[in-house]
Amino acid sequence: MDHSEKNPFKKISEKHIYENPWITVVEDKVIKPNGLEGIYGKVLFKNKAIGIVPVDEAHNTWLVGQYRYTLDEYSWEIPMGGGPLSHDILDSAKRELKEETGLTAQKWQNIMRIHTSNSVTDEEGFIFLATELKEGETEFDDTEVLKIMKIPLCDALKMVMENQITDSISIGGLLKVGKIFEIR
Repeated sequence: MDHSEKNPFKKISEKHIYENPWITVVEDKVIKPNGLEGIYGKVLFKNKAIGIVPVDEAHNTWLVGQYRYTLDEYSWEIPMGGGPLSHDILDSAKRELKEETGLTAQKWQNIMRIHTSNSVTDEEGFIFLATELKEGETEFDDTEVLKIMKIPLCDALKMVMENQITDSISIGGLLKVGKIFEIR
């Protein structure tokens, strides 16, 4: 694959529109590839997105259900959260898995790097496969009201294929793990 293409946009100026502890919204004035002036809005994230697909010896996985304010709907997802840019992504994955499911894992494998919506955001995600699991107590964040579901990995894959799981990190992680374990 050729990754040597140069940026066809020329940035004229950058204006910070909004900032909170998680994101910064920026509007750039640009010269577009066609030579005309335009704008480009970007959402810059202050965390890495971290997703975990835990799988036990019987090929069960855990999903987390929660109401997603931005979508105004309920969502089933793999355990996930944010890891500060300055922190090790594996340490963030271990913390998120414990917080949301109570699980700890002896084996970890970074299986995917993903950009969640690269036309408007720089958010970069990493997905881990966690195995050799041990159950324990959850440690939910104060913003989380979660339901936890342990199901066969093949059923989670079916949920993806039937559009019952729509989160991009969850879809990518579950499909990759399904391929790793050759589950259909």
